Amino acid sequence: MNAYHSLCLEIAVLIPICGALWIRRLGDTESAQRWSIAIAAGALAAVVLGWIGFVLDSSGNTNAQWSLLGAVAGRHYLSFDSLNVPLLLLVALIYLATIVTTPRTKARRFSFTWTLIAESIALATFSCRDAWLLIVLLTVAVYPPYRELRSRNQSTRVYAIHMIGFVGLLIAGQAMLEAEFAFIDGSSWKALPLLLAILVRSGVAPFHTWVPDLFQRAAFGTALTHVLPMAGVYAAVRLLLPSATAEAIQAIDILSLLTAVYAAGMALVQTDVRRFFSYQFLSQSSLVMVGIGIDDSLGVAGGLAVWLSVGLALAGFGLTLRSVEARCGRLPLDKYHGLYEQLPTLAVFFLLTGLASIGFPGTFGFIGVEMLIGAAVLDSPWIGLAIVCAAAINGVSLMRAYLSLFTGTRHTGTVALRMLPAERIAVLALAALIIGGGLFPQPAIESRYDAAEELRASRIGNVSQTAP
Repeated sequence: MNAYHSLCLEIAVLIPICGALWIRRLGDTESAQRWSIAIAAGALAAVVLGWIGFVLDSSGNTNAQWSLLGAVAGRHYLSFDSLNVPLLLLVALIYLATIVTTPRTKARRFSFTWTLIAESIALATFSCRDAWLLIVLLTVAVYPPYRELRSRNQSTRVYAIHMIGFVGLLIAGQAMLEAEFAFIDGSSWKALPLLLAILVRSGVAPFHTWVPDLFQRAAFGTALTHVLPMAGVYAAVRLLLPSATAEAIQAIDILSLLTAVYAAGMALVQTDVRRFFSYQFLSQSSLVMVGIGIDDSLGVAGGLAVWLSVGLALAGFGLTLRSVEARCGRLPLDKYHGLYEQLPTLAVFFLLTGLASIGFPGTFGFIGVEMLIGAAVLDSPWIGLAIVCAAAINGVSLMRAYLSLFTGTRHTGTVALRMLPAERIAVLALAALIIGGGLFPQPAIESRYDAAEELRASRIGNVSQTAP
């Protein structure tokens, strides 16, 4: 099987899009959801099989592998490597958990067809290393949320302006990196459009306003699946960092660090649950950008580990808020709602996933945050202090939201709010990964350190080739 892991990856990409064509013919929402769960589970299984084959393949020779694209085009456009293996597992898991936990009250307004199409695009994106194909996939990926906004009769202006700018800057930036312009002196200016595109897609301030707007206007599940994999960070790693100058990386670090602190402060004063979550995400994802920009293998590995832990923890955190919203509607955070007696499991999972996202000891995020802070302090004490401040403010805003939603009064509703079996399964699975990763972090950390070494080697090799 180790010679066919690229084929498993292609099958994982094909399963959701073929399944989307199938369930589009179904008129029954419940049947569509059941089929969607099976299709998303099949995609996850294919990724797992490919991962096993990749681990067993000791040669590392992509030419020895067999795949459909390799047989047709003579080139492996989709492949596993040390960076994207856990990211692909994360993407498949996020989509499966989102589909499984979609309540009946939301199912009619949640498009399972377009969710599966978006999953196929995301899996292809995170398995692609070819620059122009990656740009095409990133461009196509902006359409499903736009279509969702249009179908819900919501304003698309903020989202469209940012995404049009992102796509235009992305194409222009890659073209400038590959072309020779006599009127542009220095690679720093060549990388500027690509740098701006990455900042827009990653939601780095001041290009962040589309993220809270998307969470407020689109379905919660659509917003979660679109932002949580952090495609902007992946684009930065594949397109920008291999050819980035020290000035470009420094700009990413400074802006990302400011965004982490700013977004943490904004989360602290939000009264809308969705806006609170969106700013929590912006703060945590900005720390990932800080990590991959540190010129140290330990710091890069910490950033990559935080990427996984934040994606996993915020997926559970967001799905918890989505489940609460499905039962009680959009709850303001300036009042007490006292939902603990009605939803004790969701309350516990709210705390678990929220604390895991900020690196609480015993959770999967703890080691990654510690590595990131340790490397950042060696680089600059101010960077380490800013990371600690952002985490502390996020912790305060998390506890404020918990107290508002689950304590302070007694909920007097007449409708039972107990969790459904599918929600319990998803919650327990994510909790097991969060706690298991915290108790046994060594395999994941070793994987992230190997990926960090490869990323730094590619950057150093590029610098040595371009140095006079």
